[in-house]
Amino acid sequence: MPDAPALALVGITHRFGAAVAVSDVTLSVASGERRILMGTNGAGKTTLINIILGDLVPDAGTVSLFGQDVTRMPTHRRIRLGMRRTYQTSATFSGLSVRDCLFLAVSGVGAGRFDVVRSARARHDMNAAEQAAARAGLAALLDARAGALSHGERRQLEIAMACVAAPQLLLLDEPAAGLSPAERERLQAMVLALPRAVTLIMIEHDVDLALAVADKVTLMHNGRLVTEGTPEAIATSKDAHDLYLAGTMP
Repeated sequence: MPDAPALALVGITHRFGAAVAVSDVTLSVASGERRILMGTNGAGKTTLINIILGDLVPDAGTVSLFGQDVTRMPTHRRIRLGMRRTYQTSATFSGLSVRDCLFLAVSGVGAGRFDVVRSARARHDMNAAEQAAARAGLAALLDARAGALSHGERRQLEIAMACVAAPQLLLLDEPAAGLSPAERERLQAMVLALPRAVTLIMIEHDVDLALAVADKVTLMHNGRLVTEGTPEAIATSKDAHDLYLAGTMP
């Protein structure tokens, strides 16, 4: 299906006990699109991301990736379809060097496990790891232990680890949380530099960053999709202003 969207959600609903976290969400993200999910805490954004990844199975609705129904497909099989994600809390191999973290990320692609045995691919994989570090602004820190990096540097490493595998769909969960203004600029540059072969879905509370990188913004509130549109449309939307932007924009 060459014209199929990268992601299609139809009627997604998910409950935690009696609480409805996501309610009847229908959403389509085109291949190569940069889609930003916005909303206050508790809006259902991370729950939706977890459903897309397969960490949660919806109580109702369907999830399709690249035209294939994956609603009941386990996470590891979705990863093989080209999906990668980052988390609200950085997840790296804290005891390993930046170089080794990136080497493991690239050498595990397609194997279903990390392949650290010497192979004909080792030199290629190490070169790919070093190039990924350079793109992330971490070339000078290749031998630094991941656990010794600053919060912003760990974010850069985590995104580089996700991107070194050449994903088709990249999910970023609040990547700018806790970053300094300078680190946010670096993050924005990394996101804008992503090739259009990568479809991006990103949860972000930083309005300036979100509107700078988005092709389209989806606003959620109380588990529901409230409105969506271009950054320009969202910036002037009464619904978006009343529910979210009033407390974040001057």
